[in-house]
Amino acid sequence: MRSISTAPTSDVGVNININDDRRREILGPPIIEKKKSRQNNTNNKKNKSDIPSLAVVRKMLPKKSFEIDTKRSIYYFLVDLAAVVSSMGVLFKVVTSAAYIALPWWQQAAVVSPFQLLTGFAMWCMWCIGHDAGHNTVSKKGWINNIVGEIAHSVCCLTPFIPWKKSHLQHHLHHNHIDRDYSHQWFIREEADELPAVFKMSYKTRNFQLPILYMVYLLLGVPDGGHVFFYGKMWEGEPMKEKLRAAVSSVISIATSAFFWTKMGFANFTVVCMVPWLVLSFWLFMVTYLQHHSDEGKLYTDDTWSFTRGAFETVDRNYGLWINRMSHHMMDGHVVHHLFFNKVPHYRLEEATKELKKGLEEKGISHIYKSIETKDYAQEIVRQFNDNWFFINEKNVVRES
Repeated sequence: MRSISTAPTSDVGVNININDDRRREILGPPIIEKKKSRQNNTNNKKNKSDIPSLAVVRKMLPKKSFEIDTKRSIYYFLVDLAAVVSSMGVLFKVVTSAAYIALPWWQQAAVVSPFQLLTGFAMWCMWCIGHDAGHNTVSKKGWINNIVGEIAHSVCCLTPFIPWKKSHLQHHLHHNHIDRDYSHQWFIREEADELPAVFKMSYKTRNFQLPILYMVYLLLGVPDGGHVFFYGKMWEGEPMKEKLRAAVSSVISIATSAFFWTKMGFANFTVVCMVPWLVLSFWLFMVTYLQHHSDEGKLYTDDTWSFTRGAFETVDRNYGLWINRMSHHMMDGHVVHHLFFNKVPHYRLEEATKELKKGLEEKGISHIYKSIETKDYAQEIVRQFNDNWFFINEKNVVRES
């Protein structure tokens, strides 16, 4: 696998050892300042000339969008850290109280459920901070990003930070590429009969998998490679030094789990830590899935993909004002995030998205931007996953320019 550094030295935001042809592919074609028909052809293809180059998109955004404010980033980190610690602390106090212990199990479950949902959501918000750290947008100093990432992800969210950062970068470099988009696995619906038996069984049991799919992703390495044990395609050819650095994150997560398990006991550890973690994993899978799956969303091949083209196939979704804000605009600022994933911090996404929409409208190409009202998000993920799973229709795969 090629060497990748996260130093922000290119328009895409990463320093990649690639040739000029590949770099042009990632940066995308220059814009043709001419309005094109909004009507798709019979193959459901989007004209490349509708898609502006990354440099043109960047000019649509104010310079402030690209300012990384370390103090402000740390403020949000500390707020979310306090939310995780306090909500989990209250939950632990409840489950160790004499009144709770005296209740039958079904009443115990009813009592703790609201606290578990709250703690799990706080963990999700903290996960979003770790996500910024993984993109080096908490600070311009790498060591600050690493410390915040290890605490936010490896400790609070039991997600080994460096392995996740590595696979997530590959996702951003190849978003909506049918084969090379890490963290996503697509299957052509018309080829469903040709799937291996294990995937057919997974499809049949899909409705029971939503709470555990993140665990499958981390532990089993589906589809890009293990995040606790290092195997799979993202580790092929990687030097031992990189694996050892990733192992530090894994050890931190394992040690954190072992510490709380030992201190709390298995039952309380499950109630206080693991059930909220499943709530976190539901939020994470739901948000990720809905950002990258829509009825009109397209995938591209080596012959048709470009960086900006793939970015504009991601989806902004509105979950409601306060959910959006507490989730650090992970949902309603996702298109801008994919365009400038290690240049625009989360607290700039809302304003940057407004300016992006304004700029696209002025150029007569607002149709390339996708935004969907999704305030019924829990129902939507169940519906979408049940109806579509990881299938995409052949007509939504753009194979020819």
